[in-house]
Amino acid sequence: MPALAHKIGSLLFCPHCGTLLALPKDGEPTVICEQCSHEEPASSYENIEIITRSHPDAFPSALRQKRKTQTKIHEGKVLPKVSEKCPACGHLEAYYEEKQMRSADEGSTILYTCVSCKHGWRINN
Repeated sequence: MPALAHKIGSLLFCPHCGTLLALPKDGEPTVICEQCSHEEPASSYENIEIITRSHPDAFPSALRQKRKTQTKIHEGKVLPKVSEKCPACGHLEAYYEEKQMRSADEGSTILYTCVSCKHGWRINN
């Protein structure tokens, strides 16, 4: 029985020289190794199960980022309070944080979070 290719994920490697084998072309029964001319049956590529996992931060979204920012505020980060009216509920007290979100020659951004309803808003200085 001839040696079959070594499978790693969805990749097949020549059993003789270890070269990465190309995908089979439509209708061709074999794939020929470019290095040593080993012939691999095209059927070796059939029924390969591929499982892909992505880290949650691999695809950032504005909604996830907003949730993460709010979670950090409520996990013990102590922010100063200021008298500022919440545009959502009208409460007159909010936490604030100053961040440099634009280029250095422009003003900083003040981020507010309402003490009462946790609504967040910002003011660019």
